[in-house]
Amino acid sequence: MSRKQLILLITASALGYFVDAYDLLIFSVVRQHSLTDLGVGSAASLQVGLSLLNYQMVGLILGGILLGSLGDKKGRLAVLFVSIGLYSVANILNAFVVGLALYKALRFVAGVGLAGELGAGISIVSEVLSPKRRGIGTMIVATFGLLGAAVAALVGTSLSWRVSFFVGGVMGLALLVMRIGLVESGIYTNIKRQAISKGNFFALFSSFGRTVSYLRCIGVGLSTYFVVGLLITGAPEFGKTLGLSVAPIAGTAVLICYLSMSCGDICCTALSQYSRSRRLPLAVFNCIVLFGTLIFVYLPPRTIGGFYWRCALVGFGCGFWSLVVTNAAEQFGTNLRATVATTVPNFIRGALIPIAFVFGLLKPHLGLLHAAAIIGVLTSVVGLISVAASRETFGTNLDFIES
Repeated sequence: MSRKQLILLITASALGYFVDAYDLLIFSVVRQHSLTDLGVGSAASLQVGLSLLNYQMVGLILGGILLGSLGDKKGRLAVLFVSIGLYSVANILNAFVVGLALYKALRFVAGVGLAGELGAGISIVSEVLSPKRRGIGTMIVATFGLLGAAVAALVGTSLSWRVSFFVGGVMGLALLVMRIGLVESGIYTNIKRQAISKGNFFALFSSFGRTVSYLRCIGVGLSTYFVVGLLITGAPEFGKTLGLSVAPIAGTAVLICYLSMSCGDICCTALSQYSRSRRLPLAVFNCIVLFGTLIFVYLPPRTIGGFYWRCALVGFGCGFWSLVVTNAAEQFGTNLRATVATTVPNFIRGALIPIAFVFGLLKPHLGLLHAAAIIGVLTSVVGLISVAASRETFGTNLDFIES
């Protein structure tokens, strides 16, 4: 692959994840305004919002399996086209909803489309770069992509919720044009016509060792979507419970969280490159999320600015997101790599479903803050145990297959 093709590939993957992150987070930003406009009262806003988010998460889980398998069977580029086409159309249609039923259906369809972008992008970038530069390439994709969530916060707080959905859809369709002319990775091309099993999701569960390795990849990143899906999405409710006289704005919380996450991504990757390790930075940043969560919940801020600083802290801790997906891609062979790299981040996102369910069970008995703290500690502990048990993959040669 020429230098020009490599730059174009990394640029297109980064822009793709930028739009993906925008469309993934725009609902969290416009949740309150959109639900109010559709007749949902403020008291039910968080619960109805989590319900809508669950539809999107179910779509992400199913889409992760389908598009991940497609990425190994037909190629990484095929997923990039299908994925962005689906979620772009879904978000344009989302701008015209008039009831919750259609809102839920379109969040599901958008979730299916959103499932494929990151995993396919990380897979192909990982395969075309040298082992020493692989982490830097995936960092560029993820760090720039995370800025899409920050832009979602700016757009969602500046424009109406309907226009905000429409903008995301149009950006996605425009990006499809840029994808024309991209070249598939040589590692994948070498196995494409070989008579071997490719993209078989159930092969991940055909041996105990492979299953445990896969579950570890998911466990490593569970705390990220506890932060994004619960703490940051529920920022207005948490701010009120913490005693703030002025409720935090969800869009501002998302903006600050994702800007901090982008900074964290750079620092996390730098630590990985310096230490020549994946496991060390994954452990360090899980610890940052753990302590940040405890500060967020149990150290009430005196001002709205103090609350947003807490959003920045937990967001920075979530900066190991790109390394989570890179680590997953490095753990498995080329014939299962896209399946793993696509399903792992989506199962982590989809973990918000049981997280929200358990939160709903605990909240009436323990209150908002204690319920959130328990879940936050558990997800971080699971992450640390998963890191400790994982195989080190820094500098691993990715030109191998799973038998």
